[in-house]
Amino acid sequence: MRFLRSEVWNRLPFRAVAVPVMCGLVLAVSLASIGAVMPNASKTPAAVPVRALSQSFREVVKAVQPAVVMIKSEAAMPVKLEGHTPGDDDSLGPFGNMPELRKFFKNMPRSPHHGEGGLGSGLIIDASGVVLTNAHVVHDGREITVCLHDGREYKATKVHTDLKADLAVLRIEGADHITAAKLGNSDDAEVGDWVLALGNPFGLEGTVTAGIISAKGRGIGLNERESFIQTDAAINPGNSGGPLVNLDGEVIGINTAISSSSGGNEGVGFAIPINLAKWVAKQLTDGDTVHRARLGVMIQPLTHELAQQFGAKVHEGVLVAGVSPESPAAKVGFKAGDVIVEFAGKVVASPQELQGLVEESPIGKEQTVVILRSGKRVELKVSPTEMAGDTVASGDNAAHDSTLEKLGMEVQNLTPDLAAKLQIKVEQGVVVTDVQPGSDAGRAGLASGMVIVEANRHAVKSVEDLSKAMDDKSLAKGVLLLVRTEQGSRFLVIRG
Repeated sequence: MRFLRSEVWNRLPFRAVAVPVMCGLVLAVSLASIGAVMPNASKTPAAVPVRALSQSFREVVKAVQPAVVMIKSEAAMPVKLEGHTPGDDDSLGPFGNMPELRKFFKNMPRSPHHGEGGLGSGLIIDASGVVLTNAHVVHDGREITVCLHDGREYKATKVHTDLKADLAVLRIEGADHITAAKLGNSDDAEVGDWVLALGNPFGLEGTVTAGIISAKGRGIGLNERESFIQTDAAINPGNSGGPLVNLDGEVIGINTAISSSSGGNEGVGFAIPINLAKWVAKQLTDGDTVHRARLGVMIQPLTHELAQQFGAKVHEGVLVAGVSPESPAAKVGFKAGDVIVEFAGKVVASPQELQGLVEESPIGKEQTVVILRSGKRVELKVSPTEMAGDTVASGDNAAHDSTLEKLGMEVQNLTPDLAAKLQIKVEQGVVVTDVQPGSDAGRAGLASGMVIVEANRHAVKSVEDLSKAMDDKSLAKGVLLLVRTEQGSRFLVIRG
C-alpha cells in the first residue's frame, strides 16, 4: 500500500482507471481465499462471519451448559430483614430476596417458585461438588436443592454466604461425573466483547442469551462491594447466580441484577466480575469467612470540578474525603483532599477499583500508595488492617444569610444536640437545614442534614465563617466544601 501514496503513483494518468481495477482484484482474491478456507460457506460474503459467530456460540454453550445448575430454595420461617417486612411484595422471586433490589425490580412479574421459596441459577466451580451463586438466592432458604443439567438433584449440605458481595458457595455430596466451568479473567474483558448469559429465567431451564459487554466498573448502589460488568445480554428473574461467559468458554461474571422499570429485561444487566467471585469463593470454601483489608479512608469519585480544585485530571485517581482516627491511613499521614492515584503499583481511577484492590490486599503487609497532594506526587507506605465485621435536622431557629439564601440553602450552627440527632461525630460546623430544588446549592449536591466543616480548605465553625467564604469572587471560581453525613465525608463544589 505504500505504492499508492508515492509520487510516481500520483503522476500516473491512468490512476482513475487503475484504482477500481486494483480494488476489484483485491476483493476477488479475498473472496477466493474465503472460498478456499470454507468451501461450503454461503456465496454471500456477509454470511461467513455470521456463521462463524454462530458456531462459536454453539461451542461455548456445549462447553459451559453442563456446569450450570438450577437452585431451588425453600424459604425458612419469615425473617425480618433490615428495611423489609415479610409479606411486602415478596413476589419478586430470587432477584427480590434482598431489600436493596427493590428499586431495580418494581412491578416485576412473579417468578416460578418452589414452595414458599424461589428459583435461581448457579455454577459448578469444582468437580468435587462446589457451586457458586448469589447470596440473595439462598441466604434465607431453609432447604436448598441443586438441580444438575442432566436432571439429577442434590440437597446442599453446606451454604456459606457473603452478603457484602452478594455471593454464596454451596456444597453437594455424592455427585460424580460432574463438570466444572472454566473460570476466566474478568480484568481481560473489554467493552464491546461478545458474551453469553446462561441460566434459568422464569424457571425455563438451560436458557442462553447473547449480547456484549456494555460497560465495566459499574457502581449502582446495590451491594456494599461492587464493580459490576454491565451487559445487554437478556437477563431475567431466575438468571441470578448464573454465568456470564466469553467466546473462549470462560466465565467472566456471575449474573446478579437488572435495571428495569417493567420487571423484565431492558438491556441493562449487571454481573459480578469473576475475579472478585473467585476471591470470595476461595475464602468461603477454605474458612467460611471473608477477610477484607482496610485503610480507613472515606473516598469519592474525582469529578471535573473536583479535579480542577485538587490539581488532578478527571478519572485520574480517587479523592480522600475523610480519614478515620487511629486507622492505618491516619497513622501514616493521609489527609482529606489527598488524591490516591496508585495502590500497590496499580493505577486507580474509581472508588470501586480502589476499594477492590485494598480489600483483597494481604492484611498487615505494607503497601505503597501514591497520592497527589497540592498537585505533587507523594509516596506513602501503609499496612492495611482487617476490616471489622460487618436523620434530618430541624429547621427551627435556622440562621439566615442573604448570600446563602440566594444559593438556595438555609443553615444553622451545629450544636452537640444536633450532632447527636444526625449521628455525626463532628464537634464544629454548620448544618444544612433546607435546600431549594433546582438551586445552586441543590445542583452542587447539598442536602438537608449535611454538616459543612470546611470551605476552601478552611475550617467552618459558624454560619459567619461559611458566609465569608461565599463571596462573589470565590463563588465564580467555585467554593470547595467538605461535608459530613452519617455515611461519611465528601467534597462538593458550589458555584453562584
